[in-house]
Amino acid sequence: MRRYGIRPEYLARAGRRATCATSSVRPIPALKSTPSKSCLCSCGRRFFSGNAIKVINPKQFSTGFGAGTNDTIYALSTAQGRAGIAVIRISGPSCLDALPKPRYASVRSLLDPKHSGGPHQGVLDSEALVLFFPSPKTVTGEDVLELHIHGGPATIKAVLAAIPQCPSQHRIRYAEPGEFTKRAFLNDRLDLARVESLGDILSAETEQQRRAAVRGNSGALARTYEGWREELLLARGEIEALIDFSEDQHFDESPSDLLHNVATLVDKILQGIHLHEQGGQRSELLRSGIRIALLGPPNVGKSSLMNLIVGREASIVSGEAGTTRDIVEASLDIRGYLCSFADTAGFRSSDALGPSGPVGAVELEGIRRAKQKAQESDIVVVLASIEKGPSGPFVHYDRETLDIAAAADAHLIVVNKKDAVEAAEFERLLKEFRQRLGEKVPKLGPSRAAAISCKEASLNSVRSKDPGGIHALTEAMVSTFSQMTEMPVDLQDLLGVTARQAQLLAKCRGHLEEFMVEARPENPEVEADTVLAAEFLRYAADCLARITGKCEAGDVEDVLGVVFEK
Repeated sequence: MRRYGIRPEYLARAGRRATCATSSVRPIPALKSTPSKSCLCSCGRRFFSGNAIKVINPKQFSTGFGAGTNDTIYALSTAQGRAGIAVIRISGPSCLDALPKPRYASVRSLLDPKHSGGPHQGVLDSEALVLFFPSPKTVTGEDVLELHIHGGPATIKAVLAAIPQCPSQHRIRYAEPGEFTKRAFLNDRLDLARVESLGDILSAETEQQRRAAVRGNSGALARTYEGWREELLLARGEIEALIDFSEDQHFDESPSDLLHNVATLVDKILQGIHLHEQGGQRSELLRSGIRIALLGPPNVGKSSLMNLIVGREASIVSGEAGTTRDIVEASLDIRGYLCSFADTAGFRSSDALGPSGPVGAVELEGIRRAKQKAQESDIVVVLASIEKGPSGPFVHYDRETLDIAAAADAHLIVVNKKDAVEAAEFERLLKEFRQRLGEKVPKLGPSRAAAISCKEASLNSVRSKDPGGIHALTEAMVSTFSQMTEMPVDLQDLLGVTARQAQLLAKCRGHLEEFMVEARPENPEVEADTVLAAEFLRYAADCLARITGKCEAGDVEDVLGVVFEK
């Protein structure tokens, strides 16, 4: 069955051609090997001692990746400093190609290649584990040698200094930052999407960050983007074939029918991009952290609550209203979610009077910054408190902070100082507060206000499993975090979408939307511009190619093949 004018046999031919086009690695026969004792390179001096090893120069590859790719690179793969074991990785044509079997661990003594003494002289490490991985199924796609040595700083320094001293036909040098990963990408061991996920795995600090990074490292995202790119490529080939050869060849479909069929495909891709953008937004919350702003009037317990949550005195706590004038921030890991809390200045109007007098210029600036921080935050937590007045206890809150919470993507309402009144009285006040919320700010009507007591929590009473209700509030926050970042089970891989990928997906979506405008004009009497429509498909495919690292030259060759084979 044909889709948008493409025959099944054509798809099969295009797939075979694409397979051949990617086979760019051409092995060169190895140079003549010479037997000697164990050594790193094809040289007469020893680097490894033990059983005799047959030294073979590794296969050379003509990959066309520029100067320096024939260099053998090495680096310390484990962290700097003292450790039980340190791993040094070597990649390139100067690696050993035998002993006793590839991918088998061997214990050997490492000797200084320039030492001319006896077999027990110049020992760098008497018992090192040596592993050889032949190309191409290695981390870099090249021959790789790993030295697992004792992790003392002096031993590491000595072995690293000895490696470039080994005679070789190729230059041996210390790897540049990220060069092992770069070679893996150039040798088709990793696509660009997985390279980004690898960086996220290495930088993950929380459990949720780790899970998101692992999702991106599965390769499913790259396969999806490449599948979309190939579909757009084939669709564009059909359109350009119709443009170039419509006068010489007979086509089953008219330009309008072909564009309509392609638009159906683009509709499906646009739906997929929308889901991926949602996944990118959620994954960005996991990677960068969820920003939480604490708002409320002065002296309702914002600073006390923040100190209790983060477990330290991040903010100054005082009975004097307006103590917090500037934004105080603190980050922590809550159940695997990276969170950044911001304690802000209490909200008061410029003509208000309080124990500390009228609102001054400094406090007004603090309130302005608090509003700005709330607009930048992912969750707004509004605090109110139980206070006692001349006519009895009441719930003290600020109307402006409630309006800000209603406009936020997510919010929590918290009532502090529940210990100030009896339980029955508190329930009555809380019920009245909820009713008032529904009347004044309808969007906050369904919100459930959390009741806490920072005073009880700070005393840490052993009579209660949750003194002050702080644990219950934390659970409510975690539930909100989960709702903001969760994805359906079958779409969990979308949590691996990075910020760069999301930006390119947004550009791709824009080009596809422009194609839809051109392919489905509002006025049926207006003829669609097929040349412009094909260009929009090209721009969209280029965005997808940049996500996976596909070069534009290859795209041009593929399109030419599509046109002429048609």
